[in-house]
Amino acid sequence: MNYAEFLETVGKRAGMPAPEAANAVGATLTTLAERVSGGEARHLAARLPEELRGYLHKNVDFAEQLDLVEFLNEVGVRAGTDDDRSAEVARAVLTTLREAMNAEDLKGLESELPKDIRRLLHPVDRRIAG
Repeated sequence: MNYAEFLETVGKRAGMPAPEAANAVGATLTTLAERVSGGEARHLAARLPEELRGYLHKNVDFAEQLDLVEFLNEVGVRAGTDDDRSAEVARAVLTTLREAMNAEDLKGLESELPKDIRRLLHPVDRRIAG
């Protein structure tokens, strides 16, 4: 998936235009990088479009212990969104990230995330078919 496709997919999922999607992607990936080890952040960065790699740069190797509320709060502060919108934005970005990864890379990422944040990678479709 290239950069434009990544932004377009996030934008559609979150219901926002590309410039807002770019901001949401940056906010979410920066926060994700804080939550995973430096090795995992570098591994993820190597698999993403070049334009997204800088968001996953870390100067330290350890991961911060953020729970879901703290994670979404950090995304919201960086993206300039409220709590409900932060969850929607993070879910859109992480779902798109999941689709851009292979199964082995996804397993590595999930191994470093707590269960509550891992759920953002696998959202439940709450729409009713009909």
